[in-house]
Amino acid sequence: MNPARPAAAASPMSEEERLDWLRLIRSENVGPMTFHHLLECYGEVAAVLERLPELARKGGRIRRLRITSRRQAADELRLARERGLEAVCMPEAAYPNSLRTLEDAPPVVYMVGDASLPARPCIAIVGARNASANSLKLAREFAQELSENEFVIVSGMARGIDTNAHWGGLRGGSIAVLAGGADVIYPRANESLYEKLRAQGTVISEMPPGMQPLARHFPRRNRIIAGLSLGVVVMEATVRSGSLITAQRALEQGREVMVVPGSPADPRSHGGNALIKDGAKMVISPQDIMETVAPIIGARLRERKPASPKRLRPRIAPPPNISQRVREDFLSLIGAEPTSIEELTVYSRLPLAQVMFLLVELEIAGQIMREHGQKVSRII
Repeated sequence: MNPARPAAAASPMSEEERLDWLRLIRSENVGPMTFHHLLECYGEVAAVLERLPELARKGGRIRRLRITSRRQAADELRLARERGLEAVCMPEAAYPNSLRTLEDAPPVVYMVGDASLPARPCIAIVGARNASANSLKLAREFAQELSENEFVIVSGMARGIDTNAHWGGLRGGSIAVLAGGADVIYPRANESLYEKLRAQGTVISEMPPGMQPLARHFPRRNRIIAGLSLGVVVMEATVRSGSLITAQRALEQGREVMVVPGSPADPRSHGGNALIKDGAKMVISPQDIMETVAPIIGARLRERKPASPKRLRPRIAPPPNISQRVREDFLSLIGAEPTSIEELTVYSRLPLAQVMFLLVELEIAGQIMREHGQKVSRII
């Protein structure tokens, strides 16, 4: 079930609204999917903040839930502005429209640079950090030619393929999505690239300013790379590569997945070649990439046009009181291994609306965690 999305606003949000959005997404156990479902139920973030303690208690929380204070949110916003970052919330016109369709779209992103780039046709190029010299050259050349044909290059500013794709796409505009704060240069060797991207491209992150990237942040970054793009091009990826996570998220989001094939003798190509075997489009030139995405450019850009009004009306009424027995039986269906929401709906024999709300309560209480592909697992 895709949550409702706030439409783009004709004018910027008020400072109070912006602080409320930051407070909610920074509060304990509130992830993007839960954020959107709560907003869908209650209509405004301020109303959600009032109900968080009760929802956590119903989900079985004993300890007090940590809810980000107004002062903490204001401090984060002030630090961001001091470092030249703009906080953009989903209802605002500056928010990348291509991200609005994601079920786990970041409610707030920080941006610096040219805010118009995400509205243009974007292609992501990702691949190995320790790529071969030939692939590094190809990444730069492919990006440059795509850029000359009005495509914006998206990548993650990692060493190797990412770095060369950014350099190749700089002239026409390139977007770096970071796993840490949008003011944090990682790796440090890319300091000159980062400064170029701030001046000639765009840097985006959903993380607070100053946050160093952690391993768990990279899959979240990868979903944004895919979400911004019409398609993802993989150049050299091992079978356990983060690039394959980006490709998987692209498939889940309905984006094109394209692969530049590599030698079967090189482990760095095994992941990408496997994608081709599973049905990904094989591309050997920028022309192949442009031909692959050409049929969807117009439709995708039409989908991204903002609408109005600014406020989101509640679309799902919170379910009536649910008994403690029902809650306990439902929780018992969830184990340490990921379980699909569809299976939980079947075996619990509960309406989908109740299932979704129980999952929200349990996540806020810290009893479950969301997994890719509409799945959840229990925190043991």
